[in-house]
Amino acid sequence: MPEERFSHATEVAVRFAETDAQGIAHNAAYLVWYEVARVDYLARFAGGYNRIRGLGLEALTIETHVRYLGAVFFDDRLRINIRCGDLRGARFRFDYLIERVTENGAEPVADGWTLHAVVVHQTFRPTRLPDWLREAIEQAETRV
Repeated sequence: MPEERFSHATEVAVRFAETDAQGIAHNAAYLVWYEVARVDYLARFAGGYNRIRGLGLEALTIETHVRYLGAVFFDDRLRINIRCGDLRGARFRFDYLIERVTENGAEPVADGWTLHAVVVHQTFRPTRLPDWLREAIEQAETRV
């Protein structure tokens, strides 16, 4: 993933429960961290995921990708950098760069993306991204 600016970042500490028998963060934890950053992004820029759901819509995750660049361990401080784009019809995409934060700076430990589709809650049929959500995302991304 090319080094580009991200519009938002969320920090987390690696919990013991997220590590495996070798003391390394389990690969599934990265998708949880993506979700933590995504929910935080939507809360900051678009009124929150509950606003989307309150309108009878869902934003389903339909595809994910994680590229692991280095091991992460219990109690590591991570910064999940996130940006949103590729808004097309019912679909939109988040890109991520996860960094380990230390006293000496930050080092990339993973990157990737998730693809989402807006659907009507009752039918799960795709529907166009609401204008207010598109505008909120575009405004957040132009601040960078």
